[in-house]
Amino acid sequence: MEDNTAQNKALSFEFRGDGMEYFKIWIVNVLLTIVTLGIYSAWATVRNRRYFYSNTILDNSSFSYLADPITILKGRIIAIVAFIIYSVAASQFPPAAIAIAVVFVFLFPYFLNKSLAFNHRMSAYKNIQFRFKGSYKDAFMVMYIWPLLGLVSLGILYPLVFLKTNQYIVKNSAYGTTSFDFNASFKDYGIIFLIMIGVGLVFGIPIWAITVFVPALAVITPVLMILVYFGLIVYFIVETQNLFYRSATLGEHSFAANLTISGLAKVILINALLTVITLGLYLPAAKVRMAKYMCSCLVMNAAGSLDHHAAAEKENISALGEEFGQVFDFGV
Repeated sequence: MEDNTAQNKALSFEFRGDGMEYFKIWIVNVLLTIVTLGIYSAWATVRNRRYFYSNTILDNSSFSYLADPITILKGRIIAIVAFIIYSVAASQFPPAAIAIAVVFVFLFPYFLNKSLAFNHRMSAYKNIQFRFKGSYKDAFMVMYIWPLLGLVSLGILYPLVFLKTNQYIVKNSAYGTTSFDFNASFKDYGIIFLIMIGVGLVFGIPIWAITVFVPALAVITPVLMILVYFGLIVYFIVETQNLFYRSATLGEHSFAANLTISGLAKVILINALLTVITLGLYLPAAKVRMAKYMCSCLVMNAAGSLDHHAAAEKENISALGEEFGQVFDFGV
């Protein structure tokens, strides 16, 4: 019998993009989108995604973004027309606008599924496309029911919101015919939230005490609070991302992530500072810097070759769901 353990290996992700190279693409996209009154935005979207996909490397192979700009443009035009109709109805016929809004509340889960299905189908690795098969019920629960339960429980069930959202995205995804799975638990997310609350109290109470009992030092408390909030946000991102990847599997393959608080904080602070100093012109390079850091922290523990996956059957996935999401300002 052949020993497969020799085939098991850790494959690191790598992002090979360059900040200046992407800046040239970005600035041309911005200018052409302005000149064409937004028409070029479909091509800009495709160029941006193709750049990041093609520069994301795993096992010496890059990812591919396959969408046709014309397809995206058609969906975008339909979505914008629908938004205009809603806006006119809201200004001229308020009752009709309310009715339309209620209808869209129930349509948004459908658009969410279509958006994810389109982006998955247009994403490929080694010429095998990804798929997404979420149900309307799952999308409705993720968009409305689970967040509502988190709210009415005064935050106690918020870990469940994150768990259910990630389960919805990962478990309904597939690479070709091989499905992803997600094995995190409510307890895993609960621990992250409890640590955040504990750290917040440990630092927050002394800061509050300084404000109350030492008024002369109250001027520094806003700075201290900003530092605490920033630290908690970075901690939350690091822990949830590490948990997300180590809980995801693709068949027999697994993943791991080693983001650190200091590493992510450094990237965020440098990006924010240089973006402000350059009046936003550093933003493309900031995206590249973040992509490089994220990829440097990700590993796929491959149980054998990645060439053995069979491509799933071809499907015609509309871009309409994704474009409705952009016009109505929601996304994944």
